[in-house]
Amino acid sequence: MSWRLHMRGSCLCGKVHYQINGKARSVVACHCIQCRKTSGHHVAATQVEQLNLSVQGVEEITWYQSSETAERGFCRTCGSQLFWKEFASTRISVMAGTLDGETGLV
Repeated sequence: MSWRLHMRGSCLCGKVHYQINGKARSVVACHCIQCRKTSGHHVAATQVEQLNLSVQGVEEITWYQSSETAERGFCRTCGSQLFWKEFASTRISVMAGTLDGETGLV
């Protein structure tokens, strides 16, 4: 597993910025029907403890309940998919394509 402790990211329009201060899981690719339908492709995401994620522009995030157990967060202005979280988990998935610069995550 690759771990990275400090990373930043944002949506396309820049209205939502986030910072990760803690361990991030290796990037995984999800090919489930929901991920394919929401992105038009598979989804690549890392995962962190929600307590290690700070978000600026929270009011610009729209949350869509995509199943009985999870929801997806995206920027209401540009539509960038940012987050996915299960209701029963303390962790949140962060879309790898929204991370700034080289991450070193594999």
